[in-house]
Amino acid sequence: MADLDPATLIPEEARARFRAGLSVPTSGWSAGWTQANLIAVPREQAYDVLLFAQRNPKPCPVLDVTEPGEVACEIFDGDLRTDLPGYRVYEHGELVDEVTDVRDLWREDLVAFLIGCSFTFEAALLEAGAPVRHIETGNNVPMYRTNRPCRSAGSIGGPLVVSMRPMPAEQVATAVRVTSRYPAVHGAPVHIGDPAALGIRDLAAPDFGDPVPVHEGEVPVFWACGVTPQAAIMESRPPFAIGHAPGMMAITDALDSDYLVP
Repeated sequence: MADLDPATLIPEEARARFRAGLSVPTSGWSAGWTQANLIAVPREQAYDVLLFAQRNPKPCPVLDVTEPGEVACEIFDGDLRTDLPGYRVYEHGELVDEVTDVRDLWREDLVAFLIGCSFTFEAALLEAGAPVRHIETGNNVPMYRTNRPCRSAGSIGGPLVVSMRPMPAEQVATAVRVTSRYPAVHGAPVHIGDPAALGIRDLAAPDFGDPVPVHEGEVPVFWACGVTPQAAIMESRPPFAIGHAPGMMAITDALDSDYLVP
């Protein structure tokens, strides 16, 4: 991969590399193609997850849902069991494994949800001249649990999770304007400025992903994050669930432009 720009790979090519065992964050991969979060739960919990997403559309914008047991869908012509670079496996809300292949764990009753991801609008941020620090540093995006509860749905409830990208003060308005045109992938920020207002004590200690430097004159900008369903799984403790490893997304066959509004 050292001599190959992952941004130039089409989804099928990227997924083939992940299927072969490559495990890396996908920010900056397959430019122009939509990335998605994955959460798969037994059919018994699927309605509650769907209702949770409907009640919390900012962190949980649903792009597609599979039939029980299926491993592909309209926007993902691959195999959801192998074609992401990393997975997390939960039993009764506890993280029990992190793997690159879940074929042995997939069940016939699992319903998979693809949830919009803010990586989708990062190319637009860069094109507008706004920095994306974790791409600059080659790290995963920092993600934080907040003190803001989501609306519960049946057996599923939990806190809002946010991702953070520091912006020079003069580019905050640009970041808001650009990302607000992508409501299906979290849209505009949910908070700008003081992390403590979200209950975040230390930007250098994210709950998921990697810390990134915030330079003098920069403002932390927070977007709703599709890891929110996994935080809900950890809090609500359903018997079984599979999610993507944070920052290691499903690269879909949908175009970013499909989710751009005027």
